[in-house]
Amino acid sequence: MLTAARKDAGFTLVELLIVIAILGVISLPLAGVVVGALHNTQATQQRMALAHDSQISAAYFAQDVSGVGVHDYDTANYPTKASVQLNAAYNQGGYVCGTAGVTSLVRLLGDAWDYAGGTPSSSITVTAYYLASGTTELHRMKCVGGNATPVSDVVLAHNVSGTPAVTCSTSCEAASVPQKITLAMTVALPATAAQDIVLIGQRRQS
Repeated sequence: MLTAARKDAGFTLVELLIVIAILGVISLPLAGVVVGALHNTQATQQRMALAHDSQISAAYFAQDVSGVGVHDYDTANYPTKASVQLNAAYNQGGYVCGTAGVTSLVRLLGDAWDYAGGTPSSSITVTAYYLASGTTELHRMKCVGGNATPVSDVVLAHNVSGTPAVTCSTSCEAASVPQKITLAMTVALPATAAQDIVLIGQRRQS
């Protein structure tokens, strides 16, 4: 009977205190492991987001630079005109794209042809890279056919730190259009180190 009574009594206070102490010893390092794992997961997710932004930005920029170059079709041999605009207003050079509140880091101009009619007609395509006001987002905006309303305005990169720098292999804004254009920026998120992203485009037109 004494043995049965002892089994029904459950844990004593001393036993409970011992169990709690053991659990505390075990749980402290486990908590550190869990917190570390969560931090590593967050850092991994942020690195993947930065890598995605880098890939998307690089693809768009390379494509846009490849087609840069406005030609003067009223002059023999059709020489190029200034086709790269830095720190450009929305209506720089008379080429309107977007609204007055947008100042672009760089605008890339290129010829666009419309073959819908019997005779081909040319117009100008404007592709603008700008930081949205009050944000850290790098946008790409495109206008075609002389229309000031963008056909697209997409976010290429998030969490841009500071102001991206645009450089060219030769004078950016000269009539002789540079063959290579570079846009360098830094992106950063709380759980990852700042990452430098360099977008490079090679002009394909002559």
